[in-house]
Amino acid sequence: MINSAPCPVLYSFRRCPYAMRARLALLASGQRCELREVVLRDKPAALLAVSSKATVPVLVTPEGQVIEQSLEIMLWTLRQNDPLAWLGEGESLLAPSLGLIQRCDGDFKHHLDRYKYPHRYDLPDGLAHRTLACEFLNDLNTRIQANGQLLRQTPCLADMAIAPFVRQFAHTDPGWFAAQPLSALQAWLIEFEASALFLRAMPKFAPWEPEQAPVIFPDNNLLSIR
Repeated sequence: MINSAPCPVLYSFRRCPYAMRARLALLASGQRCELREVVLRDKPAALLAVSSKATVPVLVTPEGQVIEQSLEIMLWTLRQNDPLAWLGEGESLLAPSLGLIQRCDGDFKHHLDRYKYPHRYDLPDGLAHRTLACEFLNDLNTRIQANGQLLRQTPCLADMAIAPFVRQFAHTDPGWFAAQPLSALQAWLIEFEASALFLRAMPKFAPWEPEQAPVIFPDNNLLSIR
């Protein structure tokens, strides 16, 4: 386990899939942090002061480095400690993981947003984008059928960076998603949501206030990630 004093500060929002992937990596690496839960409609001045992006997640290291992208937070912590070998031996899984994540964060996220929130984009519904998003999901399903997970038999960086977004897609219309011929992907998502790692990443916190005592994440009294 990494024990850093003082801890990094993580500005997070429980339901945000980007923040979720950052918390998952911090858990996997054993890196404790001070978690500051953000209300997105009322962002704290401390967040705005360190990040003009002002979206979560944002991590501030003890040295004052500001890391504003979820994937960069994952790599920052895993390159310090990677006991579950999410990056692979000698980072052998990094390049294929990054390729899949780029597709997730690009075309798939584009279609996911328009499927989930069609009225934000002046669309009558999101069904056409649901169909287009399924091209990526079909590929994931094939990979899981072949490998057990996306790139190997056990989860790696790609699985943990992509799963929060597949979860968001599935929860948009759970009945429809369950009826699709995506049995490997559906089982993979169920396994992810039932994992101790995911459960430890999802505790509820009150919105952060500057005067409050630090909230340390993860709480070592909660479940083991093993």
